[in-house]
Amino acid sequence: MNKDFKQIPLSVLDLAVICEGYTPSDSFRNSRDLAQHVERLGYQRYWLAEHHNMPSIASSATSVLIGDVAGATSTIRVGSGGIMLPNHSPLMVAEQFGTLASLYPGRIDLGLGRAPGTDQHTAAALQRDDQAAYKFPTSVRELQNYFSADNEHGRVRAIPGEGLDIPMWILGSSTSSAHIAASLGLPYAFASHFSPVQLHQALDIYRSTFKPSSVCKEPYAIACVNVTAADTSEEAHLLATSMRKIFMGILTQNRSPLQPPDKDFVLPPEFDQALQQFLTYSFIGSPDEVEASISQFVTDTAIDELMVVSHIYDHQARLRSYEILKQLQDN
Repeated sequence: MNKDFKQIPLSVLDLAVICEGYTPSDSFRNSRDLAQHVERLGYQRYWLAEHHNMPSIASSATSVLIGDVAGATSTIRVGSGGIMLPNHSPLMVAEQFGTLASLYPGRIDLGLGRAPGTDQHTAAALQRDDQAAYKFPTSVRELQNYFSADNEHGRVRAIPGEGLDIPMWILGSSTSSAHIAASLGLPYAFASHFSPVQLHQALDIYRSTFKPSSVCKEPYAIACVNVTAADTSEEAHLLATSMRKIFMGILTQNRSPLQPPDKDFVLPPEFDQALQQFLTYSFIGSPDEVEASISQFVTDTAIDELMVVSHIYDHQARLRSYEILKQLQDN
């Protein structure tokens, strides 16, 4: 079924990015301000992502930040994009999100991933079970059980959490996650903003093998993309040099806080192909350019919802990018 960019929900993924010369406290203030901004604009949801040991990302204590953002807003859905479930016991996640859902009824989402969200050494420091990723579907079911009202006579109960309607999502960047989401009958969110290669294959698998559940009668898919929109193409491409440097840091294992825009930045030729693959679904440009490319993406993927992350150094320019995107949809 063809989908129209102007008719699907828009949402935000935030990593509480730390900018060069600023602190995590600054990042958290910016996250609250951005959440309030996109709430006024009419965005659907605001998700924060769990990552660890990364100098550019401050969202490691994800559930704490979700509570902070939810407390600073009133209508937008707030959640995790995602909680890396193998880093945590299902009971602890149930209690944390049960608490959040009790504080902010009807507004909390729980997106779940099975990757560590970090490197192997940090995963070990998190006391992650080496087999945890293989147990992911079982852990999801355990979590569902803690949220179920039928568990009221269980030997272990999640209080708060039990009996609450907290939407759960499966997150992924490969086809494995698509199989899991489909088999559990849960909505699915794909991380095409950094892992674009298997997007179409994963969506095909998810839709073709989806098993309806009490939670989700039909498949529902989100794709996340990078967007850097500005009033002119030249400004947008300058702003996007900050994002390019972030991905260069991943390729070179030289990670640092988000750098200011750099008009003299030149991509080393040996990294050109790898970086372009990373940025396959990165939409950069003027309003007209961004609208054309995103509209084509939505048509090609038939996604039900578009989630956007914007690695923009200047906070006001970041706010403006999200404003431009929503104006394109509303006009």
